Amino acid sequence: MTATEDGALESADRVGSILWGVQEHDPAAAPRDTVFQLLDTILQPECELVILFCSPQFHIEDVANAVAAYGVTARIMGCTTAGELTPLGHRHGTIVGLSFAAKHFVASIKVIEQLAGFEIAEGLAVARGLLAEHEIAEQRLSMPRSFSILINDGLSMREEAIASAFGNALGHVPLVGGSVGSRPSMNEPNMFLDGRVLNNAALLSLIATDLDFRVFHTQHFEPRDQKLVITKADAARRMVMEINAEPAGQEYARLLGLKRSELTPAIFASHPLVLRAGGRYYARAIQQVNDDDSLHFFCAIDEGIVLSIAESGDLVDDLESLFERIRRDLGPVQAVLGFDCILRYIEMEQGQMLPSVSRLLAENNVVGFNTYGEQFGTMHMSQTFTGIAFGRGRADG
Repeated sequence: MTATEDGALESADRVGSILWGVQEHDPAAAPRDTVFQLLDTILQPECELVILFCSPQFHIEDVANAVAAYGVTARIMGCTTAGELTPLGHRHGTIVGLSFAAKHFVASIKVIEQLAGFEIAEGLAVARGLLAEHEIAEQRLSMPRSFSILINDGLSMREEAIASAFGNALGHVPLVGGSVGSRPSMNEPNMFLDGRVLNNAALLSLIATDLDFRVFHTQHFEPRDQKLVITKADAARRMVMEINAEPAGQEYARLLGLKRSELTPAIFASHPLVLRAGGRYYARAIQQVNDDDSLHFFCAIDEGIVLSIAESGDLVDDLESLFERIRRDLGPVQAVLGFDCILRYIEMEQGQMLPSVSRLLAENNVVGFNTYGEQFGTMHMSQTFTGIAFGRGRADG
């Protein structure tokens, strides 16, 4: 890793097929110059795809305009973040990007717009059409395997339907991804593709590679024995008004042995509600408690659901174990594309774990962003770390 004169941080692996870079936000610099400097760092002579994760300190319109002005044939997609994951550790106020060499990767991308009216049948058709297109494109690689990346506009609150439709349509192709928001208190776009700004949209990418890779997701919670029931909810708005027939905020606090006034984002981060499905537990994370004692969730929630309150385990130990398993399976890791829930970051910050986690990000070349929810297979969830780890060798088919 080296720092250039213009401040860009160059990739630690200039000979690999995945290159990364980080560019700090500079209020005195034109956004165009910042984006150009980053692309100068990470673009490869024959580049298939570039992904940029942008702090909300950058306006997506400015980034997209700069990408269009730069003028390359590679596809370039990007989104806003709630924090950036980089091989330098956790960052805020940066653009982090990575590029994939055409020698080892083939990408097919579909934009899905007007998510408010998204229908599962439509999603199935879109994904199957993209899969057919991709199967032709990937033939230029020898013995490729494919994965999919789904970036959702989290403000649409349609992630469950989208992940379910695409995950089922893609079948054996593993799907991972994350939900993005917009600048605080502002209704700004949060995604772009090839210089085009996207509103109320999702980006579905199918990527084939002849490199070995592993998809993963992990969480560090254990459910308590006590159960609770959602007795009044507004599923469309992900709002819960009553738990166990009591005001939701008050009952959640009581079950934790707390006062209603003691509920904070740190409490939500360390004590999510979890749903058991298919023999596994999935977090239904709380976003905030409202003045009327209702709870606003990051994921789908509905009346009649039985949940458990979970206890936080050792987040750092869980991550160390994850990366050990990945290295055992893949050997040396070239890069990891990661999607990590913002509530996990809050827990890391509150528990003074950021130095340890940043060390693990650096050791494993993790590039990605803090999300408002994660996609894995057919599921949309929260308070997980999901992603794809890439080895340095070819897949064995």
